[in-house]
Amino acid sequence: MKKYDQIYYRALAILLLMFTGAILVVNFLTPSNVFSESENRMLQQLPNFSLQTLRSGKFTSEFETYLSDQFMERDFWIGLKSDADRGMGKKESNGVYIGKDGYLIQKFSPPEKGDLKDRVKAIQAFDKATPGLRKYMMLVPTAAAVLEDKLPPYASGGNERVYWEKIKDSHLGDIRYIDVSPALEANKEQPIYYKTDHHWTTKGAFLAYRELSSPMSFTPKNEEDFKIRQVTSQFYGSLYSKSGVRHIQPDSIELYYPISPGAISVNYVDEQQSADSMYAMENLEKKDKYTVFFNGNHGLIRITTDNTEGRRLLIVKDSYANSLIPFLTPHFSEIDVIDLRYYEGDVRKLTEDRQIHDMLIVYNTSTFFEDPSIKSLADSVE
Repeated sequence: MKKYDQIYYRALAILLLMFTGAILVVNFLTPSNVFSESENRMLQQLPNFSLQTLRSGKFTSEFETYLSDQFMERDFWIGLKSDADRGMGKKESNGVYIGKDGYLIQKFSPPEKGDLKDRVKAIQAFDKATPGLRKYMMLVPTAAAVLEDKLPPYASGGNERVYWEKIKDSHLGDIRYIDVSPALEANKEQPIYYKTDHHWTTKGAFLAYRELSSPMSFTPKNEEDFKIRQVTSQFYGSLYSKSGVRHIQPDSIELYYPISPGAISVNYVDEQQSADSMYAMENLEKKDKYTVFFNGNHGLIRITTDNTEGRRLLIVKDSYANSLIPFLTPHFSEIDVIDLRYYEGDVRKLTEDRQIHDMLIVYNTSTFFEDPSIKSLADSVE
């Protein structure tokens, strides 16, 4: 019996080695992929060998990453693992909750101690230095706070609400805080957040636009004033890439086209490029289809409309504002849009040089606390 056992285990070992060897051969013979569409990132290429990189450990580390990134049928195995994890009841993957009804929901990360106070101080300093500027602020709750019924059992979006309320209750000087949370809560049965992406949908942005109208003194348009068009039904967003979860339904993206459109000119200042549309339709063929709005994020965008009232608006924002801005264009003659993550200019000087009357700060709660660039508002008043 022992003799047959030895033969069996030797045969099994030989088959395993042959299988492993065959996979390695196939991997090396198959051309390397440069970019992963599903993960939305560059993949590791075969590293260059040298004694220096070998001694430092860089070659070994990069080679291991190369084998992982270029493993044959990588997306298939990732999908198989994610299906197995869900089957075993796993509710979180890489900081993303695997929620109900196909929702992937970003986990909220609380700010470091004292960080909230630093952000508030920066905003207060800017407000004090710009007394003639009408200022408004909208912090948008993420899906974790609004769609708590979609979270897996024992997961909570409550921490976000705590910090969101602290900002709301902070003394922001003359800045008027606009609370969009009740409007989103009242409409949470509608698709106001994407299922595979961390952004709100165009529907969610439209609800926020309606909430802005009264405090910012303009008459909003109704949904009947737009022709709503689905421009893609194959959107796999940032949370799909980050979580590794596969075999779920993609999102659709809708654009609201005014029935009575006005003339628009969009100037991407840093890139020295211009367009007559706020939508980069060619990006619907790419992985990050949310960049259909303004071709993604830029340091400074200047929008000129055919509105003759002469009212000028500055928007300081993250990417949540990208789908909101088109709704605001009928109500302002010019809109300057800056993303502090990429903008290197002096914000206060910009408001003076451009004779801007109104300023709107728009961030989702998670980005507001994670990204330090909002603190740079204080730099322009020192």
